[in-house]
Amino acid sequence: MDEGKKRRLKRIFREDNRTVIVPMDHGVTIGPCDGIQNMQDTVNKLLKGNADAVLVHKGLAKHVDAGRAGLIVMLSGASNLNPKQNNKVQVCSVQEAVRLGADGVSVHINVGAQDEDKMLNTRGRVAEECDIYGMPLLAMMYPRGPKISDEHSLDVVAHAARLGAELGADIIKTNYTGQVETFKAVVECCPVPVVIAGGPKAKTATDTLEMTAEALQAGGSGLSIGRNVFQHENPTAMTEALSAIVHDGVSVEEAQKILGVKS
Repeated sequence: MDEGKKRRLKRIFREDNRTVIVPMDHGVTIGPCDGIQNMQDTVNKLLKGNADAVLVHKGLAKHVDAGRAGLIVMLSGASNLNPKQNNKVQVCSVQEAVRLGADGVSVHINVGAQDEDKMLNTRGRVAEECDIYGMPLLAMMYPRGPKISDEHSLDVVAHAARLGAELGADIIKTNYTGQVETFKAVVECCPVPVVIAGGPKAKTATDTLEMTAEALQAGGSGLSIGRNVFQHENPTAMTEALSAIVHDGVSVEEAQKILGVKS
């Protein structure tokens, strides 16, 4: 790995090689939902809770000050108004992200979707550009398509994660499989760090805390969770609780105390 990537990765991962990333690219997909109407206000709350990095699209990257946190720029997108919403197209280049001062870029691939071939073609080109510019690549690898009945099953999650690594990603973001043993198998077959996605809004904050703790137990390198953080009634406390689990090794019960939640 070249020095540029190493330096940028150090602004996303701490010395323990773990990270708390909060993605806020949802405005492209679902519009200005709760929690991201005022992006700078939300980012300030996340920074106060010790988030390691935030992820946004290029337009917001021009207006949001990420402070000491790493800045990851999303390169692909599609709105949920599109009849082919699972086809994520490239909307930003690596060079644009460099000009914005990004510490990393991200590409979204729906493995198994009708247009998987087009997304993979984009991924291949982006990976090459990332190597040219010394830019870390976070690949969001989600099993989604007509052949996939369970987006959290071991076989499809492991396949998606390995596919991302095979095509040159430096970090993989994918679904948690629901069990420590099965997610451990995903991590072990992937030669780069794996972080978990948050998915839809969880029923309770404790569900998110428990999922994070289990993923770490399985060997995961942290999380990239959006709605379950920025839509929490106290995003600062939620970020702080997750950071304490990821970096300080506190128990779910201790993290609940940070949130003021009774176990």
